[in-house]
Amino acid sequence: MLKVALLSFWHVHAADYEKDAIRHPGTELAAIWDEDAQRGSMEAQKRGLPFYEKLDDLLADPAIGGVIVTTPTNLHREVLIAAARAGKHIFTEKVIASTWAACSEILQAVAEAGIVLTVSLPRLNQPYTLAVQNILEQNLLGRLTLVRARLSHSGGLSREEGGGWLPERFFDREACQGGAMIDLGCHPMYLTRLFLGMPESVTASYGSVTGRGVEDNAVSVLRYPDGALGIVEAGFVNSYSPFVIEIHGTEGSLLYSQHDDRLLLRTRKQEGGGEGWTVIHDLPQPNLSAFEQWVDHIRSGTRAEANVQLAADLTKLMEASNRSAAEGCAVQIERD
Repeated sequence: MLKVALLSFWHVHAADYEKDAIRHPGTELAAIWDEDAQRGSMEAQKRGLPFYEKLDDLLADPAIGGVIVTTPTNLHREVLIAAARAGKHIFTEKVIASTWAACSEILQAVAEAGIVLTVSLPRLNQPYTLAVQNILEQNLLGRLTLVRARLSHSGGLSREEGGGWLPERFFDREACQGGAMIDLGCHPMYLTRLFLGMPESVTASYGSVTGRGVEDNAVSVLRYPDGALGIVEAGFVNSYSPFVIEIHGTEGSLLYSQHDDRLLLRTRKQEGGGEGWTVIHDLPQPNLSAFEQWVDHIRSGTRAEANVQLAADLTKLMEASNRSAAEGCAVQIERD
């Protein structure tokens, strides 16, 4: 049984990962630490779990084998490196870090410690993503020319406008290291990276509809050497904006929208020569969740290499997007 500690209740998904740890037959939630001692102590008391005021004391407990990191993003470098050096396996909320410099330090500490790092990138494991990958592997769209992915919600709107549920701390630029793009935009960003690969440059434009300290309306455009484009959209100010994926190529197009949960394909490479849209009914079963994969890797002594590579690329793309929006120009992506 892997005993895990939850590090912070800052993130809105902390309670979700707590449930993962409780429900998984191979894990036990054993302790809590929080950068906000009052909040952490209260949450630990509710659950009858020990609370550690000092992170170092928790990491020194040999009974704890893994940690779930849901701290503010600006604490990731400090917390993840400390956990790795203490030999604790790490499951973390995205992003690994907001800059490539910090991300590199974390990955080096993880490699030196030989522990398992897995990042929560949940939409990688969904049936629609797996189906899209299957179709792309069959080359049914020809040469890809454009990918558009959008994720937005109403959390930044007032209660009167149907929002108001996103905690105010998610508009703290220092804690979050950004706004809608680094929070929600992560998901369409890593999917665009999955489908198109790494771009040569990123150009971003951010807006603030509510006038808070971070962007709540954002678009990033990824440009590729062959002329293809990736469009990543995110926002906190839209009441009825479904999650969507569009993929277009020289031979066909693929559309998915969460409003009706349908995947539509039209291609000249199938019977009928692209005369109409086909609904893809037989979607694959979802993969194991990122948390379940984390536990499996620990048990088997393997590493989540594909997950970590995508998460590392995500940091590069987020840093470039934030720089582009701040500087008003395209930001080149450095190749390794």
